[in-house]
Amino acid sequence: MQMHPNFKLNRSQFTEEDLVEVAISFIKEGEPFEKAIGDFICDWFSKNDFVEVQTSGSTGKPKTIRIEKRFMVNSALATGSFFNLNAGDTALLCLPAEFIAGKMMLVRAMVLGLHLDFVSPSSSPLQENKSDYDFCAMVPLQVENSIENLHRLNKLIIGGAPISNSLKNKLGNLETKFFETYGMTETITHIAAKRLNDEFFKVLPGVSVSIDDRGCLVINAPIISKTEVVTNDLVTVDSESSFKWLGRFDNIINSGGVKLIPEVIEKKLSSEIKGRFFVSGVPDHTLGEKLILVVEGQEVPKLKEALSTLPSLKRFELPKSIHFIPYFKETGSGKINRTKTLELL
Repeated sequence: MQMHPNFKLNRSQFTEEDLVEVAISFIKEGEPFEKAIGDFICDWFSKNDFVEVQTSGSTGKPKTIRIEKRFMVNSALATGSFFNLNAGDTALLCLPAEFIAGKMMLVRAMVLGLHLDFVSPSSSPLQENKSDYDFCAMVPLQVENSIENLHRLNKLIIGGAPISNSLKNKLGNLETKFFETYGMTETITHIAAKRLNDEFFKVLPGVSVSIDDRGCLVINAPIISKTEVVTNDLVTVDSESSFKWLGRFDNIINSGGVKLIPEVIEKKLSSEIKGRFFVSGVPDHTLGEKLILVVEGQEVPKLKEALSTLPSLKRFELPKSIHFIPYFKETGSGKINRTKTLELL
């Protein structure tokens, strides 16, 4: 694969041969996160026309899939167009390169000619250097732990998990341009993005959307996939280029004949609950499934009473019981593993 002549990695410019040599040194002598970067660079410049990528496992069992390199290039170009990224712009990689989000930061830099720095993918990545950057991608936990340093970023895309209302409120007065992204491994990261306070996602160039008979999103993106991508995400479609995300079809709770979308309820609860939590349905003799709330950390006194006063919460959206767990189980990419966490109960 060709590399943009303006591309730099940690402020150094390389020929393709030199970059591969650096990658090999990462594999042999680097930290685990550097080894992952080295592995991907070697894969990228191999003779294969595809890259093997592991899904996150947040919606099922992790699996390895093959993604064509030409589709990854197309995705990078679409991102560059959507976010107005140009050769010479600076970017920071602080996500693990084992997964698609980290791999695509490398691809965008090599394809668009960005000057990319990388740091260890910790929960507080901006503590490790003091530079300013035009573009960066983080998960919400990293954003939460980087509030005081976010002014050093011009554009920040946030993905991997929903953004709580409390975090949005913290970001509201900052000058950084924040974008929430929608995507998955199968769509080579994001196919749409929106400013934090917008309701509807706007799709990237070359992408259109529709819904199936379940009300779930269908993605038509020939620039990144040979076939339509049928998701399990419940959405409201405004046009073929914009949609509103509601939640996961496979998370729907049928409680006494009322269909509850956990993500909609969680958004309402986030104004009252600090830290990580989720709602779920458990078997119930009367209701079929009853709604419960699972909170990470120490017990919060009188939380149920506080939630019952939330004006946005409908009567049947109030959890029947609340459970506190010291630490949630996570997937390999750091997302909450709801199934494994519920087993702790």
